[in-house]
Order: sequence, then C-alpha cells, then structure tokens
Amino acid sequence: MFEDFDFQVIVEAGPILWQGMLITLLLTAVAIVGGILLGTVLALMRLSRFGPLSFLAGRYVDAFRSTPLILVIFWFYFAVPIVVGRPIGGLYSVLIAFTLFEAAYYCEIIRAGIQSIRRPQVHAGLALGLTPWQTMKSIVLPQAFRNMVPVLLTQAIVLFQDTSLVYVVGLKDFLTAADLVAVRDNRVVELYMFAAVVYFVLCLLGSLWVRRLKRQYAI
Repeated sequence: MFEDFDFQVIVEAGPILWQGMLITLLLTAVAIVGGILLGTVLALMRLSRFGPLSFLAGRYVDAFRSTPLILVIFWFYFAVPIVVGRPIGGLYSVLIAFTLFEAAYYCEIIRAGIQSIRRPQVHAGLALGLTPWQTMKSIVLPQAFRNMVPVLLTQAIVLFQDTSLVYVVGLKDFLTAADLVAVRDNRVVELYMFAAVVYFVLCLLGSLWVRRLKRQYAI
C-alpha cells in the first residue's frame, strides 16, 4: 500500500489544504470564544436564585446536550436563513450553530468551576463591601477560570475534532479539502493519512499542554 506513496501530491495540495485548515481554525476559535462568553452567562443564569432564569438556562443546556451536533448544524443551516429572511452562507450558519452548541457544554464546565470556589471567599468579598456582582467578577470568576483552564482546553480539543462535521453542508474545512483532493487526484491513502497525522499531532500537542497545566495547577 505504501510502495506508491506520493508525497508530492500532498505538497501540491498544500494551498488547498491550508485554506481548509484556516476554516477549521476559524470555526474552532469563534466557537471557543463565543461558547465561553455565552456559557458564562448561562452558568450565572443557572446559579441564579431567580427561578425562571435558572429554568431557561437549564432547558437550553439540556436541549443542546441532548441533540447530536450534526443535527444542530443541519438545523441552523436551513433555519437561520429563514429567520433572517435572506441567505447568509454556510459559514455563518455553522459559526452560529457551533457557538450555541458549545455554549451548553461550556456552561456546565463554568458552573462547576464557580461552585468549586469556597463560600467563605464569597462571604469575605461581601464583608469588604463588594456587591454580589463585584464579588463574582473580582473574586470568584478569576479563580474559577484558573481552575477550569485544563477542562476548557480539553473541550476545545474535542471542538477542533468536531469541526470535521461541517462537510455535511458543503463547507470546505481541512478534512473536506483533503477529501476533495483525494478524489480529484485518486490519492486517497496519501491525503487521508496526511489529514489523520495533522489531527493527531495537533490534538496530541493540545493534550500534552492540558496535562502540563493540570500538574501546574495541581488539579
């Protein structure tokens, strides 16, 4: 199988593969940032003593965590243009789908991180004259996010892998680009093996980083 392995086809496909990787990295970055921001809001809602807010956030998390990501991608790909009233393209639909989907997972991570902070620290902030919001912003969240970094990065690695699902709506991410070149040049082994190696190396480096952070933070 490896006797006719052609490295040149990978080199020649470099520009196409790089464009696909840019799409993959863009999806990952936007979903991480948007997911963490929205997830933080959802986590605070879930921890709120105001029942309706906690209920809505809980149902949001349950809905997205109970739905396959590929179905969410399909749904937003067809639903968002209807809501907006005009086509917005696959990229924007997928960005919205990934951000909302990841927010549900980040919400639970952040909620657990907030709850890991000991209550005496909250009481100390309030005793110093800080409002509950100031206490959350200045005392609880900084410590919680520090504790959550390894878990957040682990979820980011999973997200990076999940971006390969965008092929279902025709978006040319890294894996889709490799597939197109493989079919075009009839070099399936070379392109799929190269794609597998790239995913493996990047995810391995991310996992090693997470392991190092866990030791550093003694989590």
